[in-house]
Amino acid sequence: MSWKDYPQNIKVRLITSFFNRAVGSAVMPFMALFFAMEMGKVWAGLFLVGTVIISFFINLIGGYISDRFPRKGVVVGTSAISAVAFASMTISLVPADNLIWLFAASYIGFIISSSLGRPAMHALIIDSTTPENRKAVYTIEYWLTNLSMAIGAALGGLLYVNHQIELFVLLSVTSISLPIAYQIWLIDEQTSVLKKQHQNVLIDVFQNYKVAFQDLPFVKVVVGSMFIFAAEFSLNSYIGVRLAETFETVSLGNFDIAGVRMLSLLNIQNMLFVVFFTFLVSRITDRFTKQKVLLTGLIVYSIGYIIVTSADTWYILILFNMIATLGELIYSPVRNAEQANMIPADKRGSYSAFSNISFSGADLIARSTIIIGAYLVPTMMSVYIGVILMMGTFLVYTGLFVRGASSKNAETTEAVL
Repeated sequence: MSWKDYPQNIKVRLITSFFNRAVGSAVMPFMALFFAMEMGKVWAGLFLVGTVIISFFINLIGGYISDRFPRKGVVVGTSAISAVAFASMTISLVPADNLIWLFAASYIGFIISSSLGRPAMHALIIDSTTPENRKAVYTIEYWLTNLSMAIGAALGGLLYVNHQIELFVLLSVTSISLPIAYQIWLIDEQTSVLKKQHQNVLIDVFQNYKVAFQDLPFVKVVVGSMFIFAAEFSLNSYIGVRLAETFETVSLGNFDIAGVRMLSLLNIQNMLFVVFFTFLVSRITDRFTKQKVLLTGLIVYSIGYIIVTSADTWYILILFNMIATLGELIYSPVRNAEQANMIPADKRGSYSAFSNISFSGADLIARSTIIIGAYLVPTMMSVYIGVILMMGTFLVYTGLFVRGASSKNAETTEAVL
């Protein structure tokens, strides 16, 4: 699928999100450090936990709104609010003594606006694709996401300390351009709008998500994805803590690689591997059935992270981290495309919001591994991660394909009768 064949909305989404993520990735990873330096660690921790909780619930409301109202309007409106929030954050940094109250309030405004708009944008992408081209679209989006984050990480590392205001100005300019681009080029292809069923809005929201909760195959995919993502998220939680404490420093000439630096190398390796090999892996996997590709990818991914969880030798860590990333390249586009194919046309925003439980839950599981790891030796943590990945693989595979196989058999039987 060449660039000219992509729908206009997909082109707009890929281009705007690339620049937005690149600049955002240069700033957002430092938010915890910024708040800790300005207000102290305890305040920063409580504040950031609060924003995660706010984001979760606002995201659910955003899913409901994106199904009840024209999605283009929701995307343009929320991105405009985000632009104002970033501009306010930038202004708060201009005085010698940062206006931390304005920065914190603007940051919450950004969290709310982005959480409201995210389901609508995801739904717009599903509206603009077909089951035949979704895998190709999700493949290039996956590639651009990692490339933009790699560029952003490099920008942040080089400029954040000494050029903080300049970075936020760049982020503000990028954010201001987004709603303009969306208004000009986005096409609202929403085929149906969800009708309000109850006078009480809260009851209406609850009933809307009740349908998603009752969709057992979709719930299995969401929960299974949560278990699968938890292994990757643990790289920067339990695995990072373990490496910082137990990894023996390796010297390459005058360059020492300690635990924290080893973790950075693993993260950089992930991004570079994705950037250079995504399309090669995609071309190879296109020759096989979706079922085989998904299962093979998840098995390879699981083997990689099971070993990385307890490995302490640098070359074993690099080798199996590469294997884990290869598995992700194999399974990820198929999982994304097939999950999108399961979503009803009139509930794409709500289902997209509901699917974000995968990421929130995975983050909680990954953080809990730090506590569990305090009581289990690394080899037992590998077993623990292995069990989680087995459950995730079973749930995702059966949720995506077993139902389809059963339905097909039922249709065949009915046709014969």
